[in-house]
Amino acid sequence: MFSKSRIQEPGPKKAEAEATASYDTQTRPMNDYSTPAPKAKPAASVLSSDLTIVGNLKTTGDIQVEGTVEGDIRAHLLTVGEQATIRGEIVADDVVVNGRVVGRVRGLKVRLTSTARVEGDIIHKTIAIESGAHFEGSVQRQEDPLNGNNQRGQQAPKAAQPQPQQSQAVSEAVAAKTAV
Repeated sequence: MFSKSRIQEPGPKKAEAEATASYDTQTRPMNDYSTPAPKAKPAASVLSSDLTIVGNLKTTGDIQVEGTVEGDIRAHLLTVGEQATIRGEIVADDVVVNGRVVGRVRGLKVRLTSTARVEGDIIHKTIAIESGAHFEGSVQRQEDPLNGNNQRGQQAPKAAQPQPQQSQAVSEAVAAKTAV
């Protein structure tokens, strides 16, 4: 006489639950190894105008320098701000110089804007120098400027440094001080 309707049942019957579970595993594998959504590229690290760094910087990301760096920089993209000063070597895939660089610049793409001031050599694959940029040094094109070697793949020879020799008077003065 009285029968329960499906609406009042607390959950699906066992057979229905198994059928639903088998359907889910057929359409969507248990170990879903699909690539996740691509991660957003992190923002560039910004070194503000009131910051002075003494030491080397190395990253696989991007750097925007607005302050002063006394040391070498290695990055993917380096942007030197108009008021920035870098004293050291720069190695980056892309280099945009708006400010001052004293030292060697190595980059696949190097761009000197009209406000750039560069004192040093530039080793590049492609270069753009805007009208008004100041540049003092040499420019050399290489297929692989990020590598520290020359085009033939050989290490550039280092100039022989003469060893400093003390004069006879200096040697005698040092010997006299140590004897006392």
